[in-house]
Amino acid sequence: MTVWLVNPFYNTPLEGLRPERYYLMAEAFARAGHHVIYWTSDFSHAMKRRREIVAPECAAPSIEVRMVPTLPYPKNICLARVRSHMRLAKDWLKEARKCNRAPELVVSSMPPLGLCESAMKFAKERGARFVADVNDAWPETFERILPRALLWPMRRVARRIYCGADGVCAVSKRYLDLAASYGARTPSFLATHCIDMAGRPAAGKERREGPLRLVYAGNMGLSYDLKTLVDAVAATENATLDLAGNGPDRPKLESLVQAAGLGGKVKFRGYMGAEGLATLLAECDIGVVPMFPESCVGVPGKIADYARASLKVIESLGGEAGELVRIHGAGSHYEAGNADSLRSAIERIRRDISAPWDADGFAAEFDARKTMDGLVSWACDL
Repeated sequence: MTVWLVNPFYNTPLEGLRPERYYLMAEAFARAGHHVIYWTSDFSHAMKRRREIVAPECAAPSIEVRMVPTLPYPKNICLARVRSHMRLAKDWLKEARKCNRAPELVVSSMPPLGLCESAMKFAKERGARFVADVNDAWPETFERILPRALLWPMRRVARRIYCGADGVCAVSKRYLDLAASYGARTPSFLATHCIDMAGRPAAGKERREGPLRLVYAGNMGLSYDLKTLVDAVAATENATLDLAGNGPDRPKLESLVQAAGLGGKVKFRGYMGAEGLATLLAECDIGVVPMFPESCVGVPGKIADYARASLKVIESLGGEAGELVRIHGAGSHYEAGNADSLRSAIERIRRDISAPWDADGFAAEFDARKTMDGLVSWACDL
């Protein structure tokens, strides 16, 4: 059958970058014998610039990638992003109605809410089944910065999607529970953030001599407890920190590091491609997930990167993420905002850094092949 996937955020191999959630999903549907049209934006959410197609040959014959012109925005939280998403929802629907290859199944990410609702509207027009794929909790994640009363229009949209979809999948159990709280009564499927594990380095690497190397890979924004991470590393002897990524809080962090004279302990690596990030992670000992529990995140994608590299993990989310770390003996928990708690977690891992743990089982939790093949089977049976 023909399957449409709709998501404006994730990177694609066509950009010379590793496949992320929706391209991994496209590959799984293609492996199952389906023709896939993957709708995305021509604007890179990660790098805040137009996408550059440098490797068109990476697209499989049964996967079409269609990029919709999109208004740019300078940062994740701004009015320009709101305008961009509203315009994209309308423009995508226009483009979808022009397409001469109608879908039998549409899977759309949620968020953005407007685009997801447009995808559902189109699916119903064409008699196609519709799956809402919950990647983040909108509008709940905005309750930290906006009064709840201002979010009611977004709640109405979210409710229409949850209750109108033929199926709901999500990157965490927390989001499946959220869908149910809105009244969703459709079949559901847990499809965690995952990564291609092909070529994964063997677990149990020998630790090199020298300082304990911590790494954080991801966005530097509101939901991330990065100041606490810098403070803890600054107060920990024989430990260094690599920060890979960008975001609105990076300038403040760089000023903090410079003022404290931490240039020898804390390095900013910027946004890294797949090979660069893999090389960096292979050189590190601990991957940190410094997130505030009120961020509404269940299991962030960066844990998959750490698991692939067989890194021990320090996390502050608790919940599902903490349970996965605990079950596999993969690391330790700290209290968000508490540098002493984080220092203690670092020292706990340092003491048993060479002890055996279930690195292979931890990586298997985020294996894209297993996760996406399961999603395809579930979606095709709706």
